[in-house]
Amino acid sequence: MNTDEAKRVLETALLCAREPMTIHGMKKLFAEVDAGGRQLGAGVGSDTIKILLEELRQDWQGRGIEIVSLASGWRFQSRPEMKPYLDRLTPEKPPKYSRATLETLAIIAYRQPVTRGDIEEIRGVAVNSQTIKLLEDRGWIDVVGHREVVGRPALLGTTKAFLDDLGLASLSQLPPLQAVSEGPDSRSLEALEAALNDNFDRADAAADATETDTEADATSVEVHILDQETAAAAGPGQHNKDTNDEPN
Repeated sequence: MNTDEAKRVLETALLCAREPMTIHGMKKLFAEVDAGGRQLGAGVGSDTIKILLEELRQDWQGRGIEIVSLASGWRFQSRPEMKPYLDRLTPEKPPKYSRATLETLAIIAYRQPVTRGDIEEIRGVAVNSQTIKLLEDRGWIDVVGHREVVGRPALLGTTKAFLDDLGLASLSQLPPLQAVSEGPDSRSLEALEAALNDNFDRADAAADATETDTEADATSVEVHILDQETAAAAGPGQHNKDTNDEPN
């Protein structure tokens, strides 16, 4: 199989896939097997797959869709500038999340892993159990462990699905808090919400080419935070160990 044929195979698989494809999954496209299912030969290596993907990315430059790398794999998606036209096909407004939900999600994304008690200390109000359940049902957060203190409260973190819906490959791609809010207010919940909301807006534009159901539409968020409580400055994935434990 020559390079052009291999690229056609990858291109076809990515266009037809319902979910992002991993490098491991793409390697199976080129693995010949015997009658017993055992692989014959070395197949195509990961480095070669990445080179082919980069060539495909260049081939699709200037078109309405692009190849992107996400937390769970690679996929085709529409470019953000195509959003105004695609919206004409599905003019329904996506569901909007409440201020409390967005605040909770922002704190988890930027301060993870956190307990429910940590979130309550930062926000200054009790966390509604339905808010946590909503985010869990959406597939954006999950229990990633337990803090080794009395009661062993659950530690919450974001999932690969959360990154995929934002069009990100890792938490490090979330905008730094300093980039979205300058001056003394850079530690506020407004900065947390603004950073997340920026990515949700871009993800909403990118998702239209690959997802047409209501779940895809849910990536658009519009929340206005008015609270003035402040959170300790932290980058994605950092956790403040001085916060209270989750209440019983």
